[in-house]
Amino acid sequence: MDRRVLAIDLGGSSGRVMLGTYRAGAVFIEELHRFVNEPVRENGHLRWDFPRLLEEIKEGIRRAGAYGSIDSLAVDTWGVDFGLLDKDGNLLEKPVNYRDERTRGMMEEVFRVFPRERLYEITGNQFMEINTVFQLYYLVQKKPELLLQTGRLLLMPDLINFFLCGEACGEHSIASTTQMMDVRERRWSREVLETLSIPERILPELVPPGTRIGVLKEELQKELGVGPIQVIATAGHDTQSAMAAVPSEDEDFVFISCGTWSLMGTELDQPCADGTALRLNVTNEAGAQGKISFLKNISGTWLIQECRNQWRREGKDYSFGELEALAREAGPAGCILDPDAPEFASPGDMPGRIREYAVRTGQPVPETEGQVVRCINESLARKYKKAMEEICACTGKTYDAVYMVGGGCQSGLLCELTAAACGCRVYAGPVEATVLGNIGIQLMGLGEVKDLQQLRRMIKKAENQKMYEGGKLRP
Repeated sequence: MDRRVLAIDLGGSSGRVMLGTYRAGAVFIEELHRFVNEPVRENGHLRWDFPRLLEEIKEGIRRAGAYGSIDSLAVDTWGVDFGLLDKDGNLLEKPVNYRDERTRGMMEEVFRVFPRERLYEITGNQFMEINTVFQLYYLVQKKPELLLQTGRLLLMPDLINFFLCGEACGEHSIASTTQMMDVRERRWSREVLETLSIPERILPELVPPGTRIGVLKEELQKELGVGPIQVIATAGHDTQSAMAAVPSEDEDFVFISCGTWSLMGTELDQPCADGTALRLNVTNEAGAQGKISFLKNISGTWLIQECRNQWRREGKDYSFGELEALAREAGPAGCILDPDAPEFASPGDMPGRIREYAVRTGQPVPETEGQVVRCINESLARKYKKAMEEICACTGKTYDAVYMVGGGCQSGLLCELTAAACGCRVYAGPVEATVLGNIGIQLMGLGEVKDLQQLRRMIKKAENQKMYEGGKLRP
């Protein structure tokens, strides 16, 4: 009997609702609804337009009703951001976007009261100013009255689940992006919370990926014309959903989940939070079936997306394919950026900022659109090489291949440059890794798929991966 499930996948610039049909040991996916996810400036902060996002999600569920009964749905999103609910379960304000400037300087403020080494030892998280702990410490310092009004804090996928089924809980993978979870115990760290005066009472109970948490509210069933749909906590952090779908049958492998962000790492059975990992600022995230994703957060296609947006504002509406063709024609850039430099973190005139960076660092200035895009791709490949070296230094292992999944793997140029920089094969695909992982974890929760190994074999069998080696595509 077919199983039909919905994957609600929200990224930093767009979202979609996808239908997954599980039939005879294979998964078939179909896009039901796609929508833009643009932040809004409101009350002095950059925010996510949560009410609109919820309406878009409801539209996707409504469209699913035409396919008959739906067994389950699950939500994955980006990490670190959250919504605050009052004691009656109402949203106090639109969730603040991680690119908002409110966390500037908060990391140093936290380190004044909580030793950096100890914070890493407990959480295993890479230090980034966007992390939830620094966002919350801003509220502790600047807006304590808002925390007093708060009945519950829910991270983005958990927040959406709450509005769909009425149950408030926290899922392990998304909680592990906060720098407040004990990565070994998979529970909130009381030491972190108490030291930073973050009220534990507002945090939800944590559950593992694949947990059935509730059923779509009756009023939503009537409004959307669907029956009772089981709501399952998938790996709520999109990186961990993508990780579940990496089609490798090897125990040791390196992956890049490449979208707005690039998450590059490997899979471990236990966290690695020693001195080397701390020095190299590598993160440990909770994955499906008790696994740990040991990875680096790197800016991804964000720079190209923002360049494309700027050029569109200037009247030049390039497709991603056209930009890649221009980058190939441009040849080697001669300019290498740090994609994670602070000046590239916010929306705006990205091509102008890239040229300013080149001038400031004494490098050739990329003038044309093709040169700018080539510069970004070469810089990302160089960053991937550095991240791979750091992962090898921490694990003591070497890796023969990189598995690149997500939207960024559609760029043959980026795959070629990555293979050349890292000196190994790059396997590209699946593009829809996050959706496939989201669906696969739901199927585990429904008892249809046994484990990650079965899921990855199924995906490898179905996907036509491309392999790049030495800068060339190989069959």
